[in-house]
Amino acid sequence: MPDQIAPTSRVTEFPPASCAEALEHFESLLAFETDCWDVYEAMKRDAPGFVLLDVRGPQSFQAGHVPGAINLPHAKINERNLISYPHEVLFVVYCNGPHCNGADRAAALLARLGRKVKKMIGGIEGWKDEGFDLTASQYASSE
Repeated sequence: MPDQIAPTSRVTEFPPASCAEALEHFESLLAFETDCWDVYEAMKRDAPGFVLLDVRGPQSFQAGHVPGAINLPHAKINERNLISYPHEVLFVVYCNGPHCNGADRAAALLARLGRKVKKMIGGIEGWKDEGFDLTASQYASSE
């Protein structure tokens, strides 16, 4: 039977990147993003190594947020509201989830201010999808 050429699909119509290009790409993503599970595990420690910022509005934060998060809505990120944090601190930001760009806006603002930042992919929706609890019993604001 002669060799048959596999039909092209949306997956295969563009060839995959080289291994070196794929390594650079995926390692680069890890420099910009973290996931809910890794944040959950780190937040169990006395010193997780970052400040977790919920960048949604105060009402959303009060309704339920990641335990240990500080509320600083992305529109209020400025040097005055960050003054109590050392310049070298890493911020991890999150918002509602993949359908919301608040965390991206917050990350851009923090980077523009010369602050280290990563985004928690999935946001609150990702946190809940992992089965982790939210807390609504405390209000922690950085304003």
